[in-house]
Amino acid sequence: MSMETNLKKLVSISSEALCDDSPQILDRLLSQAGVLGEQLIDLLRNKNGFYAFESALHVLPAGCKGSCMNIEEWNNDSSWRKEYGDLVQGYLFFAEDVFGVQFALCNLAVRKFDPEIGEFEDFAPDLEKWAAKILEDYNYETGFPLAHDWQLQNGPLSPGKRLLPKIPFVLGGAYEVENLYAADALEGTMFRADIWRQISDLPDGSQIKLKVINRPT
Repeated sequence: MSMETNLKKLVSISSEALCDDSPQILDRLLSQAGVLGEQLIDLLRNKNGFYAFESALHVLPAGCKGSCMNIEEWNNDSSWRKEYGDLVQGYLFFAEDVFGVQFALCNLAVRKFDPEIGEFEDFAPDLEKWAAKILEDYNYETGFPLAHDWQLQNGPLSPGKRLLPKIPFVLGGAYEVENLYAADALEGTMFRADIWRQISDLPDGSQIKLKVINRPT
């Protein structure tokens, strides 16, 4: 299967591959992607993981061992996914924007998951249209403008890091450079899962006092 136009373009403007090995995804994970699993494997055969738009978009590699996070590790049910329980079952998470908002495959759809509010939204029917939507409006879909401005002030975003808000967006934190800091992607997602658990059952307009136990570094 050869990649279509938008996926080819996205790959062509991205970083070097994050992994030189051939992509390998466990069958139990591919089954969660449904018919889109082969599209993902095809994408990763062309470039096994990459960053794009000055690291604002991160596509995870598959089957790569070593220092870089891979799809299998990221989708481990004993990691950040266990914090959301049944909410994230049936999804294969394969990419993220600069704020750690996740892109996931399920049967017949690409969906977007915001870990701060624990909500999915429909994004695209397949990976080709996912790439088209990213390319058409990468400023919004990847957080590129803030990623660019933050890196002008602070230097390049290190591999494995995402930009988290000092004051969570869900609590009114501003989408501004001054409200952002670089954090380990996994630690950041766990931190936001903790926020979600504390506010998920509260009615709109409630006063909130968060308990911060393990703030990511």
